[in-house]
Amino acid sequence: MTENIQSTEFDPEFDEKWEDDFSTGDYERAERAALRRVAGLSTELEDVTEVEYRQLRLERVVLAGVWTEGTAADSDASLAELARLAETAGSEVLEGVVQRRDKPDPATYIGSGKVAELRDVVQATGADTVICDGELSPGQLRQLEERLKVKVIDRTALILDIFAQHARSKEGKAQVELAQLQYLMPRLRGWGETLSRQAGGRAGGGNGGVGLRGPGETKIETDRRRIRDRIAKLRRELAAIKVIRETKRSRRVANEIPSVAIAGYTNAGKSSLLNALTDAGVLVEDALFATLDPTTRRALTPEGLPYTLTDTVGFVRHLPHQLVEAFRSTLEEVGQADLLVHVVDGSDAMPESQVKAVREVLAEINERNDVPMPRELLVVNKIDAVGDLGLARLRHLFPDASFVSAHSGVGIEELKVRIAELMPRPEVVVEALVPYARGEVVARVHRDGEVLSEKHTESGTLLSARVRPDLAGVLEPFATNGSPA
Repeated sequence: MTENIQSTEFDPEFDEKWEDDFSTGDYERAERAALRRVAGLSTELEDVTEVEYRQLRLERVVLAGVWTEGTAADSDASLAELARLAETAGSEVLEGVVQRRDKPDPATYIGSGKVAELRDVVQATGADTVICDGELSPGQLRQLEERLKVKVIDRTALILDIFAQHARSKEGKAQVELAQLQYLMPRLRGWGETLSRQAGGRAGGGNGGVGLRGPGETKIETDRRRIRDRIAKLRRELAAIKVIRETKRSRRVANEIPSVAIAGYTNAGKSSLLNALTDAGVLVEDALFATLDPTTRRALTPEGLPYTLTDTVGFVRHLPHQLVEAFRSTLEEVGQADLLVHVVDGSDAMPESQVKAVREVLAEINERNDVPMPRELLVVNKIDAVGDLGLARLRHLFPDASFVSAHSGVGIEELKVRIAELMPRPEVVVEALVPYARGEVVARVHRDGEVLSEKHTESGTLLSARVRPDLAGVLEPFATNGSPA
């Protein structure tokens, strides 16, 4: 008996079509999902007397926060955001507790009595990690781990872990590693004198002797020195990458192409908006900090004038200062832009707090670089997920904003028109009679300038256009109104 075996050879036409249908964002999403943990599929053995068995599962965490200022809604929103961060990092959130205090306890972050209650919650839920909604000092971290008997991390370490998972480019990985090392440096913990190579007391005495004399460095001191060396190397690498970035930016500046930077809160839809405006095909995912590496794409105004759109890293409440420092070269794209498109998540319960958090980080960048911030255009995204009452509230909160849905395309064309209106326009008005033999000059005026009028005469094309200074110099030999105005 013979069987028909289907050929497994690749069809070139199908393979080419598959390649065309997939964008860079699709490839990145497939890469992230290539190996992942799935919760709820445990087949743990009941009898483990003969087999040592360990379950592969999501990390189970309990959240702990301190409410020091603002309303109860602000505190709940902060803890809910911490839960989303934990889920993005690959954890399963079991419980969350908040303590009302004037300020965090200097020894244990939360009060010593609440530490005992938190310990009971950890034991009852079977959690193996506690995440605190704030940045812990090395002493607080050590005290909590000793009392809770589980791993303890803070908000900063959690965000750094997400950045480490999502960084793709060489620059992004170097920036994240630099931020992690800066965070780790004061929190190194070692075994103290047991790892010391220093001889104590006189040779031959009770605390020292032959074989114990050495250079005097403990293991923790050696680790610190290595971290400092690695930080110095990363800074040199980032400085070299910054030169490349500035070279690319200088080419755009030399060509006088306007630049637009897209900034905003994480998961507000910045990458979705970039895709909607330029068909960039970058990764879009309903997760915090899904994209870290800046993406620059070329776009055209409705009149056909070119400009660039750059998607930057997202912001969050209490963004770690290590990240602001490490991503400074990337965030400089915002300060160097001609227009800032500030994207806000309209479906968020408190969008005004998002706007405040982003503007605080931008003000910090402005203060460090001593560069005035560009003109801001507020764009409220995800209006398709908001009801009529919510949309009316948003219009009251942000009367000058543009309201769009990058997912459905609502308001995108109106946004393109408004971006074109706010971008710097050519300043020099020129009237020129260009011979028909110089058609490339006319084409360049149409491409890089704003044609006010055009008339074909016997001797050439009579143009009245608004152009930039470099193009005005090209048109000067053909000017009919003397020198360019």
